[in-house]
Order: sequence, then structure tokens, then C-alpha cells
Amino acid sequence: MVNAGGSRSRLERAASRAPYLEREEEHALAVQWREAHDQAALHRLTQAHMRLVIAIAARFRHFGLSMSDLIQEGHVGLLEAAARFEPERQVRFSTYATWWIRAAIQDYVLRNWSIVRGGTSSAQKALFFNLRRLRAKLTREPGAISQSEMHRTIADALGVSQADVAVMDARMSGPDTSLNAPISDGEGSSDRQDFLVDAAPLQDETVGEALDGARRTAWLGKALKVLNERELQIVRERRLTEGDGATLEALGASLGISKERVRQIEARALEKLKAALLAAESDRASFVGH
Repeated sequence: MVNAGGSRSRLERAASRAPYLEREEEHALAVQWREAHDQAALHRLTQAHMRLVIAIAARFRHFGLSMSDLIQEGHVGLLEAAARFEPERQVRFSTYATWWIRAAIQDYVLRNWSIVRGGTSSAQKALFFNLRRLRAKLTREPGAISQSEMHRTIADALGVSQADVAVMDARMSGPDTSLNAPISDGEGSSDRQDFLVDAAPLQDETVGEALDGARRTAWLGKALKVLNERELQIVRERRLTEGDGATLEALGASLGISKERVRQIEARALEKLKAALLAAESDRASFVGH
């Protein structure tokens, strides 16, 4: 098995031996590949630009990923550029390919730098790849600068929020930590996941609440049939709607009666409901409030 270092060395040696292409020769190879799908032309075109791939990949070494993997991803971007290149536009292939090479390497870094996916928008990607450079530049400048001032300056430079800068800075300040990692080095130490608390109710509580809720809805539906039309309207709008419910004044205006009369009708309706529920089971009226 050949190690990654040996593979990288071979790539770099092969790239250094590849001849540079003159503009006319580069154009001719691009035309051959585009019009005739000449694999030999594609090989010569991409091999001549492997120096560019290696140079761009080297800019991303500080993310802690294998240089050989970065070069391979850059080569994928180079092939994508060759597939999309339009030689009739009279643009040098290296100028066009640079964007595709960089984009392929950046996507690889974002996928593999952390198990937590980040940098999904263009602004977030710009923040991820420029935060360290801008932070180092601000640190070198004369005069002390606070962290909040640094975050504000970086946010203004990249067009993102200061909160986004703070979150990304915290993420990039330390490595990922497994939830199965022990809290301390001692024998029998608890894992980090042991201290995670789920605020949601237990499954049996959830199922029980769902069953009870369905039964109560059925009970109430039957009991509401004892109310007349005006009583039912008042109870629905006061007690059975989401939020605070209608006010006595609003219902009085709607029904053409005083708010005190609305209160009296509501009280009578609730008593009728309780009586209907108690007639079936003695504990069914407990959820009808006053």
C-alpha cells in the first residue's frame, strides 16, 4: 500500500514535469475535448494545470485535512471546469478553472472539517474561510482590541451578523467532542451524554395524555348538547377557543345584551355542563373551570 505522503509526492512530481501550454495549444486541446471528447486532449489539458490545483490546495492546509485529499478534490473541480469550459469565449482555461478548483476544495473542507455541518449559505462560507485570516490581521494591528470589537469589525467586513461571527469563532476555537467521551480520566468516569437532560415528557406520559384528552373531548362534546344556541356560543367563544377568549364586553355587543348578562348566562351554562357530566360519571366535571 502506498501512503498518502508518497501519493502526494508523485502528484507533485508529475505536475512539475508537465509542460506549460501556450494559449493556442490550450485552445486547441479544449476544442478537441469539447467537440470530439478526445480523452488524450483532456489529459494533457488537466495535467498541465495540476500545478494550479496544488497551489490552491495548499491554501487550505491549516484546516487539518490531508494535503493529498485536498489535491484530489481540487482535481475533481479541475475536471468539472474542463467539462464546462467554452473555448470560444477566448478566456484562459486557468482563469476559468480556478473558481471550480477552489469551490470543490471548499466544499470538501466544509464536509470534513467537523461532524457538525456549517457554512450552508454563501455568507456563512465566506465567514468560515475568512474568519481566521481577519482575526489574525486584527490581532497584529497596534493597540488592544476586545473580542466584541473584533467580532463587530469582522461582521462588517463580511456582511454577516455579529452573532454569527461569535458562533463561528466558538466553533473554530476547539475540536469536536464525542458524547461518549468521559468527563474525567478516572476509572468509571461518566460520559458526557449522561448529563444530557431531555425536557420532553416520558413516552407513557405522552400516550396517557393523548388517551385522556381524546376521552375528555368526547365527554365534553356530548355534554355541550344540553346547552341552547346562545349558551353554546358564549361557552365556545369564552372557554373553547385558543388564547384568552372573547371578552364579556365583546360578546355583549355581539349578542345585544349587557356584559353582566353574558356573565350570568356563562355561569348558568357551566353549571348545566357540570350537571350533564356528573350524570354520567362523578369525576368528569373536574376539568370544567369557573
